[in-house]
Amino acid sequence: MMLASVLAIPLLGAALSWRAVGRFAAVLHAVTAALTLTGALAVTVTVNRGEPLAAFDGFLRADALSAWMIALIGIVGALAASEAPRYVAGSGRFYSLFHLFVFTMLLAVSTDDVGLMWVAVEGTTLASVFLVNFERTRASLEASYKYLLICSVGIAIAFLGTVLVYFAGIQLFGDEVHALRWTTLLRLAPGLSPRVIELAFVFLVVGYGTKAGLAPMHTWLPDAHSEAPAPVSALMSGVLLSVGVYAILRFKPAVDAAAGPAFARGIMLALGVLSVAVAAAFLWTSPNYKRMLAYSSVEHIGLVCLGLGFGGTLGTSGALLHVANHALAKSIGFLLTGRIRAAYGSAEIAAVGGLMRDMPRTGTAFLATMLALVGLPPFGLFVSEVMIFAAGFAQGFPLVTGAALFLLVIAFAGLLRGVHAILYGPSAGGSPVEASGWRPAFPVGAALALLLLTGIAWPPGLGAALDRIVAIVVR
Repeated sequence: MMLASVLAIPLLGAALSWRAVGRFAAVLHAVTAALTLTGALAVTVTVNRGEPLAAFDGFLRADALSAWMIALIGIVGALAASEAPRYVAGSGRFYSLFHLFVFTMLLAVSTDDVGLMWVAVEGTTLASVFLVNFERTRASLEASYKYLLICSVGIAIAFLGTVLVYFAGIQLFGDEVHALRWTTLLRLAPGLSPRVIELAFVFLVVGYGTKAGLAPMHTWLPDAHSEAPAPVSALMSGVLLSVGVYAILRFKPAVDAAAGPAFARGIMLALGVLSVAVAAAFLWTSPNYKRMLAYSSVEHIGLVCLGLGFGGTLGTSGALLHVANHALAKSIGFLLTGRIRAAYGSAEIAAVGGLMRDMPRTGTAFLATMLALVGLPPFGLFVSEVMIFAAGFAQGFPLVTGAALFLLVIAFAGLLRGVHAILYGPSAGGSPVEASGWRPAFPVGAALALLLLTGIAWPPGLGAALDRIVAIVVR
């Protein structure tokens, strides 16, 4: 029951935290986050050492792809949880919604039932919309309504796609008890109606792509990420977007088996290039550093989409590694922006000049994180991006790869322009106070160490874990 326990921990923590206050709420929050991380890592190690885990007659199931996502949710959840007490002063309701949010994401990636996955992805919206509006400002209220409306419409479209998938093989499913199980769908995929499954995939990509922040369905993302408290932004950008990609990826092998790989590949490549292009344009014009990071997320999800579209062992491995690297870097980036905003009282770039002079430790960490997001060595994003673009050339897509590289340079230049203004621009005045001690430095240092590890020397088992996922995804 290891898999069920991983889900039960944050759910129980959410229930107990609702009425908790003060120090008890903070301790309960920390214990829940630590146990969730421990359970997530235990599931990941167990799956990668043996066979997939299952519970409740296969209703819950974790294979190598699920285990990859479970580990990321546990790690990013722990990083975000470490920063949460700075913002909420023992608010049990914030902690409760926080862990409920983590629970819905874990459920979405640990079920074999595509119907329950749809319910869980919708649950992520309902759990997080109140967190986006937690500060109760006019801007956060507008952002939360926009987030709820757009993502709910997207999930409704994904539901139509799920229904069409079932309709495509209704004669094959027959009296199949587990007709909406992913394992059943994959087994029967070669016999599904190609035209119907293609239409279904379009609905699924639009629906779950809205949750993933792919352009042009990304319009909720900059507002929600910029107005949410920093730990919530870290969770949303670090792993919520990846959950949307995961949902698309679950259907892609079945679509490839039913209709051939060219159809899904074309959609993934088109949306990937468009997402990088949109991000490149807005990274040059954003006056708000949290919105700047939000558009950077659109760009990186676009790169993941490109890797999955290029396919093959190299492209798929690069995309999955990029998901992990981006989760680490972007979550730390948002946590640092929370500290900057608390010190300066504004999220505008113009109000935060001279960060390196005023807050040298925070400025140094922010610079390192931004260099990682730009994709410079020795950080892991450099490796995953090289893998993705190498796959593009190797698979015979030089024009798409070249266009994406050109757009990537523009996006990175825009990001560095904003970072330079924050770090070395004219001082905005005031006397910002920088937190000292090891506690604020530990989560940042741990994430950067992991990014260096994936960029310099892969830890034992990482390559084997990626190979296991490739065997699931690439057909």
